[in-house]
Amino acid sequence: MTTGTGTSGGAGRPPVTEPITISFAGFNRAWAAWIGHRLNLRGYQVSFQRWDPPVTESLETSFADLVLAPGKVLLILSDWYFQLGPRTVPEWNTALRNVVPPHRARFAAVSVASGALPTATTALAPSELTGIGEREAERRVLLALGLPTDRLPARVNATPGPRFPLDTPEVWGAVPRRNTRFTGRETLLNEAYHYLSEAGEGAGVLTLNGMSGVGKTQLAAEYVYRFGSEYDVVWWISAENRGTYRRGLAELSTALGLRTGDEYGERLRAALDALRRGDPYAKWLIVVDGADEPEEVWDLLPTGPGHVLISSRNTDWSQHNSRLLDVPVYARDESVAFIRRRAPRLDEAEADRLAEALGDMPLVLDQAAGWLNDSDISIEQYIALLEEGGDTSVVKVSADFPAAFQTAWSILLNRLRDTVPESIDLLRLCTYFAPGLIPVWFLRDLPAKGVPEQLVGLLNDPLRWNRAVNQLRQYSVVRLESHEGATEDAQSGESLYLHRMVHQIVHSDISAEEGVGLADTVRRALALADPGRPTDTRNWPRYAEIVPHLKYADVLHSTDADVQRLVLNCLRYMYLSGEYDAGRTFGQRALETWREVLGAEHPRVWDVTHHYANVLRTLGEYGPTERIERPAVEFLRRTKGEEDLDHLRAAGGLAADLRGLGRFEEAKELSVWLADTYRELVGPEDSRYLSAQNNVAASLRLLGDYEGALAIDRRILEDRRRLLARRHPWTLFSEISYATDLRLLGRNEEACSNLEMSVRENQLVMGSDHPQTLRAEFGLAMGRYRQGQRQEAGIALASVVERCERVIGGRHPTTLLFLASLSSFLREHGDIDEARRTGERVDLSYRRTLGDAHPYTAGVRGNLALILRNLGEREQALEMSEEALVTMERAVGAWHPWSLGCAVNTAAIRNVLGDVESAERLTAKTAVQAAESLGRTHPLTLSARIAHAADLRALRKREAADKEESAALDDLAQTLGPQHVHTVSARSRQRPFWDFEPQTT
Repeated sequence: MTTGTGTSGGAGRPPVTEPITISFAGFNRAWAAWIGHRLNLRGYQVSFQRWDPPVTESLETSFADLVLAPGKVLLILSDWYFQLGPRTVPEWNTALRNVVPPHRARFAAVSVASGALPTATTALAPSELTGIGEREAERRVLLALGLPTDRLPARVNATPGPRFPLDTPEVWGAVPRRNTRFTGRETLLNEAYHYLSEAGEGAGVLTLNGMSGVGKTQLAAEYVYRFGSEYDVVWWISAENRGTYRRGLAELSTALGLRTGDEYGERLRAALDALRRGDPYAKWLIVVDGADEPEEVWDLLPTGPGHVLISSRNTDWSQHNSRLLDVPVYARDESVAFIRRRAPRLDEAEADRLAEALGDMPLVLDQAAGWLNDSDISIEQYIALLEEGGDTSVVKVSADFPAAFQTAWSILLNRLRDTVPESIDLLRLCTYFAPGLIPVWFLRDLPAKGVPEQLVGLLNDPLRWNRAVNQLRQYSVVRLESHEGATEDAQSGESLYLHRMVHQIVHSDISAEEGVGLADTVRRALALADPGRPTDTRNWPRYAEIVPHLKYADVLHSTDADVQRLVLNCLRYMYLSGEYDAGRTFGQRALETWREVLGAEHPRVWDVTHHYANVLRTLGEYGPTERIERPAVEFLRRTKGEEDLDHLRAAGGLAADLRGLGRFEEAKELSVWLADTYRELVGPEDSRYLSAQNNVAASLRLLGDYEGALAIDRRILEDRRRLLARRHPWTLFSEISYATDLRLLGRNEEACSNLEMSVRENQLVMGSDHPQTLRAEFGLAMGRYRQGQRQEAGIALASVVERCERVIGGRHPTTLLFLASLSSFLREHGDIDEARRTGERVDLSYRRTLGDAHPYTAGVRGNLALILRNLGEREQALEMSEEALVTMERAVGAWHPWSLGCAVNTAAIRNVLGDVESAERLTAKTAVQAAESLGRTHPLTLSARIAHAADLRALRKREAADKEESAALDDLAQTLGPQHVHTVSARSRQRPFWDFEPQTT
């Protein structure tokens, strides 16, 4: 903390020449900052002196040195100021009696202590500041200093400054309790504070880096308590895995008061967006604790005007825009001070010997000193045990840790086994959950049947349970955390926290035979915790608690039906909640493991194949999806028959894969067969038949048969309105499909009329940012754009794209679909450089996921060619456009609307580069093909006819050009209207172009 100087302008008094020195322990920095600010506002000059005298120096000498400061010295008294542990109460009483009375007028004091102060502090007559409001606390500070207590003018009082220490930030969440035994680390805390304070916007990311057990989490928590008053938002997120991190971000959106839907993806992206914009709060601190795998969470790290503090063992954070701050073991004086606080019976020399023996490792010091304080063993005997290696025949620990750590753990765990054996049983059971938080209700709700004998009494006897937990807490083996749980009972709000190092050490001691029973117990607990309906968003918080533990309980090797059902439900949850990357990893492991454990043809294998394929398909990985679904389809057809419902379900997934791969004709044939089969089996009004028909329409749409798709979608819409009601989600889905068909046929006015109502209904039923609502809004924006309402359409399109990226992410196929159209819009009516960046982003994504030969890749490259043409890069534009045309014709055929559109654009670029004859031949052929496949008045046909007229005119065939142009203009005026922007453009002889718009598959 630096010296602060104030002026008298606010309070109306001249500056005081004699400064005030505030002496405080680092633990109480927030009090010092607030008092200094309030004095500055009144015109007093303030300097700060952090009280941390070396233990090697006489306390009386150090305290007497305070008198050397000019002016009055205000002492902020607390347990930390008196350094109880390193310093004794008698030492303090002697120093106070010898220093204060001769200089009484120089000292003033306030107390923020939670316990009793040394008796000699009565000479200071400290004013108590705890348990009172801000105004009264300020009044007491002023009285202690002998200063006037009049109120400040409102305009001065409103000057921003540090928050009153007893007031928490506006948003405060999941921060661990303050460690009242926290010791030292002053240099690290100050370095962290200065780095974050001076970092520019978006650069305030700091990683506390060090090995397990050095106290990274405790250091982060102390930073929060010391400097948290400078923030409006302080939010602590556990990052043991991506799922818990996403959950923490999603919960922040609620705390910020953001209006979002229930989906985790939507909520966490809303939180990230609010942090980025600094709205509603610009001063925020996000603590990301235990982020040992940067690749799992770095892409979700907040940016913006606030700060991010990470704790991690992994130095790779330096590659992700974060500065590393190394957290070493304690310095020896810190170790000694800590041990004497933890074990007051040890003197300084004994504490030093213990610190030396245990390598100054904070976590091990905490546990060893806590045990020693309750034991009658001497420090010599304990260190002798360390040197002898302890009784390692009873408890063995991981060789990954130094020998002294292993022996210290051996001593501690054997002591626990001798005194409260249930505590060791509980600890071992906990290692089959994930490190970190373990909800108590997982275990306390577990029936006794099937539980190992040594655990039955523990789990069902509250007294034995509490004794075991309290013993583990006493020696800092576990922490008991309180939080808002996923269930409504009181127990749901408590979790045991097991440090990763403790987890590893204890788990390594468990034999394979013993582990079987413990793992089975945890698997049963997780299966009983399964709410059973992953489609219900209200159950997602509970699934978020369950998922991190699946790996450690080895659920995939269980043959229990309930556990297998849990696996499928969790995979389904990952798919529905937007945990696509986690779902892909878990789904792949589940499929491989079940094939090995259950056999490649077991029914559960086909179940997990279906759910895993859904995740892959959502990520646009259609090739891998087809490779796992096709064998499932063939096997089920061979063993169960073509009309088996499991086979039909798998075949429907395969048809979706084929659509994604661009194999539209195959997909159509399979979808038609599925629809016919479902009609025979379940009837024309069953939801499965209607869904199959919907997929037929999707295939026809992708094949360019818009009339055929429209006819089917109209029938489905009518049936769903009749059978399900107008506001059923599937009915609303059909409304969007029907309107899309209208729009692709050029019937934009009808499409917009339908979509205006559909958007309102989707917002009401699905939520404003649900992907289905965004599809409706996108369709409406594009329809209005084609009608010539460019400004309104542009605003709506940008909004849809922004929200889609926030809700489902930038790599999702739907987001790419929207971005492709946004790029085309920006090319004509916005920032062409941004249009290029956006188009290249979509092109790169499609080439990576779909390949160069996919029609979507060809289409967006055709769009990019138009951008290059507008930028003057005409030769490159022609090369890219010609390539797009060839690829598109090869993918979908020369008569497909997409191929015809690519031809219109390629001819235009040929014309610009002077190859008019080949341009004319291409537009002549295209106009004929478009008229035959789409009709003579379809917008694409009209564009081809206008383009052909331009090429004829360029060849000086004016009579033919005028005839072609006149007929096309008449059809344009009749179809779109004489004042439509496309009609006006054609009349002024502006050459038309065509924009490729990918469709949902």
